[in-house]
Amino acid sequence: MKYTNGEITVTWQPKICQHSGNCVRNLKSVFNNSRVPWIVMSNATTDEIISAVNKCPSGALSFKYNAENDADGKTSDENEVKE
Repeated sequence: MKYTNGEITVTWQPKICQHSGNCVRNLKSVFNNSRVPWIVMSNATTDEIISAVNKCPSGALSFKYNAENDADGKTSDENEVKE
């Protein structure tokens, strides 16, 4: 699953998640498993999100900086969840 705030896209791979809870403990405003969607990218800065993602021990959470839009205004990620 992919989530974006415009600057970065966070990918969550549930099959490799160890459910350590680091993401929730480090940035509950963004990562909150008691709501749907459980990741709300607009609730923190890009730097705060990157910091929390980098603390994921399993690698289930990762991020990438978004590429420039193509001529049609679309990014290369077609499966993003836009907020």
